Amino acid sequence: MLRWGEALHHRYPDITLQFQAGGSASAPTALVAGTTRFGPMSRPITERERQQFIERYGYPPHELSVARDALLLVVHRHNPLASLTRKQADAIFSTSLDCGGPQPIRRWEDLLPADQWPYGKIALHGRNLASGTHRLFQEQALCNGQFRRDISEHPGSSAVIAAVGESPNAMGYAGYNHLNPMVRALPLINDKGTAITPSVATIQDDTYPLSRDLYLYVNLPPGERLPPAEQAFLELIFSDEGQQIVQAAGFVPLPQTQRSPLLLGD
Repeated sequence: MLRWGEALHHRYPDITLQFQAGGSASAPTALVAGTTRFGPMSRPITERERQQFIERYGYPPHELSVARDALLLVVHRHNPLASLTRKQADAIFSTSLDCGGPQPIRRWEDLLPADQWPYGKIALHGRNLASGTHRLFQEQALCNGQFRRDISEHPGSSAVIAAVGESPNAMGYAGYNHLNPMVRALPLINDKGTAITPSVATIQDDTYPLSRDLYLYVNLPPGERLPPAEQAFLELIFSDEGQQIVQAAGFVPLPQTQRSPLLLGD
């Protein structure tokens, strides 16, 4: 969002946007309170959040997909683990095994021969409750199951990556845009038994199992048009320049078929 705002200000020096970051959970609250027109989120708005908005305004917020991203399972860069299934990921991070795994996975020897990776208990790292990444990982990787209570929670994906990169016994989940050489992203085995490595191509075409859209929610009454400055902001997001900004920030641009300069209210 900030980089889009900077690009818009460069195009139109008289336009200034204000940004406040607080995790995906803060966006619906700000939209309902009327303190913002735009609410960026890394997960879809929940039905409860949508109803709260409707109760306040009498109409739903507009939902726009503005970029692509993915949730990664990351391990130390020297870890030899080849891949994971969703059942295994669930058995590692949850207590409920709602994805159908036979038993919890708590130690590295449950995944690798002890002589290959002799590090004992798996130390887990993830995001905190305010994060859309936390909620989405729970839905997609844990089949809406319950997280283990001994997961170290971090306010951002960069902190998760740093913690895993420093600890050979660690595993964590984080957003694709924070991936760096300190860690290795594990390929995930899809429903057909194929291990899919996260990449721009597999995230863009949704073949990587934990791919996701990034969203922008807009408060706009039916039949109304956005003010010119705000419409210019949306047009920038969906332009080639806007999607190049997405890629420069480490996210994945939308496929060409999903890019269009929207005129909300038409």
